[in-house]
Amino acid sequence: MKAVILAGGFGTRLKNVCENVPKPLTKLCEKPVLEHQIEALKAEGITDFILVLGYLSEQIIAYFGDGKDYNVNISYYVEETPLGTAGALFRLGLKEDFLLCNGDLIFNFSLKEMVAFHKEKNALATLLTHPNSHPFDSTLFLTENDKITGLLPKENKPFAYSNLCNSGIAVISPELLDLYSFDGKADLDKDVILPAIKTGKIFSYKTFEYVKDMGTPDRLKSVENDIQNGIVSARHKAIPQKAVFLDRDGTINVHKGYISSPSEIELLPGVAEAINTLHSLGFLVIIATNQPVIARGECTIEGLTEIHNRIEALLGEKGAFVDGIYYCPHHPDSGFENEIKELKIKCDCRKPSPGLLLEAQKNFNIDLEKSYMVGDSLRDVEAGKNAGCTPVFLGNKSTSEFPEKTQAFSSLKEFAESL
Repeated sequence: MKAVILAGGFGTRLKNVCENVPKPLTKLCEKPVLEHQIEALKAEGITDFILVLGYLSEQIIAYFGDGKDYNVNISYYVEETPLGTAGALFRLGLKEDFLLCNGDLIFNFSLKEMVAFHKEKNALATLLTHPNSHPFDSTLFLTENDKITGLLPKENKPFAYSNLCNSGIAVISPELLDLYSFDGKADLDKDVILPAIKTGKIFSYKTFEYVKDMGTPDRLKSVENDIQNGIVSARHKAIPQKAVFLDRDGTINVHKGYISSPSEIELLPGVAEAINTLHSLGFLVIIATNQPVIARGECTIEGLTEIHNRIEALLGEKGAFVDGIYYCPHHPDSGFENEIKELKIKCDCRKPSPGLLLEAQKNFNIDLEKSYMVGDSLRDVEAGKNAGCTPVFLGNKSTSEFPEKTQAFSSLKEFAESL
């Protein structure tokens, strides 16, 4: 498989950092971002690269040459006039599936698994998606069973939305390009992906693995810190992850009884900062919550999704995100007017049972012994113990009521700062 890297940007937002240097040659830990990319993709088995260039292209060509110094093959397509994020793709004559990525990213992900997903779905395009810390200025995807059904542009975000962002990485089949004919500039999202959604063959490959852009001074510094702290190298599906599982009501948002509307969601003070601290320490952050409102008939699955979307939107406004949300819809007790009888069962996922944590463990390759379960009830503490995590209670605890080794803190922020 070839990799096509779009490396022709001006780097306007990094002007004070890399003046007179093309953005792909901006250094992180004494190495250009484009060199980090080539090394990461080479580790995943790619040895053939096409670099699409524009601004100061001669500097990039002089630095990398034909790629022999990196034991890869590099060819170039230099745009005489800017062709957008897709225009050049129609001029490269690609006949097989290829990987496309933006030239301002640092990443570490399993290409093998992404390609297998692409082939399994018989996709025209598979876009690597993930939550990020700035969904308010990112293109977001709407999905149904991994199939992309729509896009939310950067402007005019709704009251509640899922933080499912376009990472800038995609596996594309040439059949997608055959649907169009562009002689000049084209935008990948608006001109290629969006109209192709109606084919039903555009898919989201969501991953927790490391993908971040370094397109602003703040993000550049953040990514460089992640490289230095080993977070980039560790955030790969092949490597067991450490995680902090969080209860929802009373831990992330203000406890208001059985919440049934997104308008009731109010984040607790310091929660976004605490989640960012946990991520900076290399933890995944995953919500695990009992939601008996579903079984009681007080909220639909669609309504609960909107509630969780509101949490993601509020966290995103503060520059934070969670890696996953798991919930139990069951409730063992009957007698509610609108209850859903098939959900009135004893299950393995309702805390204090560890089912939610064990499901996440499989999906995220989590090392439970290095992980924590944080919540404001004894159920949360017991769930953590039953899963093999370190249990953490938010509040004042009586040692006689709680399992051995249970830690206690006044807030999520205090816990995060203790690590």
